[in-house]
Amino acid sequence: MKKRWGVESFGGLLLILFIFSITGMSTLYVRKLVFGWINIGPATPLWLEIIAWALIVFPAYQLLFLFFGFITGQFQFVWNFEKKSLKRIKNLFVRDDH
Repeated sequence: MKKRWGVESFGGLLLILFIFSITGMSTLYVRKLVFGWINIGPATPLWLEIIAWALIVFPAYQLLFLFFGFITGQFQFVWNFEKKSLKRIKNLFVRDDH
């Protein structure tokens, strides 16, 4: 992973893995808080939960990922990772036949 991500030290790799883990845990907290606030629970239709996830959880993860990257001094890595990931997602939905 160090080589693939261009990370020079084991400590840098651990810091990046920490950013991923704290982002995931924080996103789960945001999901629980917001879904409770807008009353989405087990009785909610799946289609509505999927829409809520796409509108709330996905953007929350992206913003928290950037935030934690910034406060840990790894913003450049996180920003580049984010751009690459979002480009891959875009390519799933938009065909470029050029």
